[in-house]
Amino acid sequence: MSVNEINLHIGGSDVAAKGGATFERKSPITGEVVSRSAAGTADDARAACDAAAGAFPAWSALGPNARRKMLMEAAAKLRAHSADFSRLCVEETGAIAGWGHFNTGFAATLLEEAAAMTTQITGETLPSDQAGTVSMGLRQPAGVCVGMAPWNAPVILGVRAIAMPLACGNTVVLKASEMCPAVHRLIVDSFLEAGLPAGTVNFVAHSAADAPAVVEALIAHPAVKRVNFTGSSRVGRIIGELCGRHLKPCLLELGGKAPLLVLDDADLDEAVAAAAFGAFMHQGQICMSTERIIVTEKIADEFLKRFTAKAKSLQMGDPTKGNFPIGACVDAKTVDHVKALISDATGKGAKVITGGTGPGGAFFEPTVVDGVKQGMRIYGEESFGPVVGVLRARSVDEAVELANDCEYGLSAAVFSRDINTALQVAQRIDSGICHINSPTVQDEAQMPFGGTKASGVGRFGGKAGIAEFTDLRWISISTKPRHYPI
Repeated sequence: MSVNEINLHIGGSDVAAKGGATFERKSPITGEVVSRSAAGTADDARAACDAAAGAFPAWSALGPNARRKMLMEAAAKLRAHSADFSRLCVEETGAIAGWGHFNTGFAATLLEEAAAMTTQITGETLPSDQAGTVSMGLRQPAGVCVGMAPWNAPVILGVRAIAMPLACGNTVVLKASEMCPAVHRLIVDSFLEAGLPAGTVNFVAHSAADAPAVVEALIAHPAVKRVNFTGSSRVGRIIGELCGRHLKPCLLELGGKAPLLVLDDADLDEAVAAAAFGAFMHQGQICMSTERIIVTEKIADEFLKRFTAKAKSLQMGDPTKGNFPIGACVDAKTVDHVKALISDATGKGAKVITGGTGPGGAFFEPTVVDGVKQGMRIYGEESFGPVVGVLRARSVDEAVELANDCEYGLSAAVFSRDINTALQVAQRIDSGICHINSPTVQDEAQMPFGGTKASGVGRFGGKAGIAEFTDLRWISISTKPRHYPI
């Protein structure tokens, strides 16, 4: 296997890091080096922001249909690279091949939605108390936007970090994850192939050790007007604090502990299918992954019987050697974390119904833990791995209480044949997203996507995204002389 060699991209040119440092990404499957990337420094970060600032006047002045055309072309280039994205997702993150293809297709729809929004950046006229005055609220591009993307859905989240900012007339710096620098660099290459002007899209990668300095340099740069970050709540708090210090608005989409509520009258087959998909797709390494199944006691045993059978049917295997529904986790540390959660839970009375083992390394079987209660780490701590806890509720009210008894609030789901009840329950759950009779894991480009509590602030998607990446200005025009008191 050849090693992917990655450079930074600043101001229209591929460049090495200042000082020439590099870092390596090893396969979670084989342990072999799969990517070697330039290890950017704080100086490189500042240079990327300078380049984006230089490109901003021309890009922001470009008409909406010209921007739309280039973004649509970038979407086509992404789709053309689907096989490359799939291969790189397998190599760098251990994902199954289908995950990379899905990522690419959905990322293209994000770009197409962003392209559609270029003509929807609208304002309004506002009534004024001043006679002869026309007042307007106008949305304008903010400036340079920094997007920081994670490894778990690398094409989707890498594109999401920069698509709407570009559509709004901003220029961008994409900061790659050190876990998948080749995937994130290929996103930038797709934009360059689409003909975006030099400096409009810039790319910075860095080693894990250099992350704090690079991030601070990006946020502190005076030309940077917006920051968006997708990742853990722990790092999100650091990003939020830095942005607060520099008075920079930030959009944070962070961790999750999504509950899926199964009520007495639920269609159990549908609930089982959705729960298995939500809990184990991509080895449970999705911000919306179902981590808590809250089922009412009346149907708990029957649900668990069917759900366990479904989990046992999900075959785990090396994605480089066949098509398996379950691939590798991103690293062995993830497996160790999942094992620790399970050990803590079983030590406090919970029971592993299926799974709980693996061949070693980054592989671990889909695991179901029954009898999860308060006081167990798995009750409230994000696992971000192939394990799901089952909680039994005595009533609908208790199910809602359990769903809300968590620091996170990204996605949730409710299964019930009684839509009125389900809707009432959905409205009582403290989360940014809630689905009725469908899984916790789902997204659409035009939807307002984001969470509450420790799951973040702000919303990606559609018109909600426009509000995040533009400045709303009040501009007035006086059509006749004004009277002044002095």
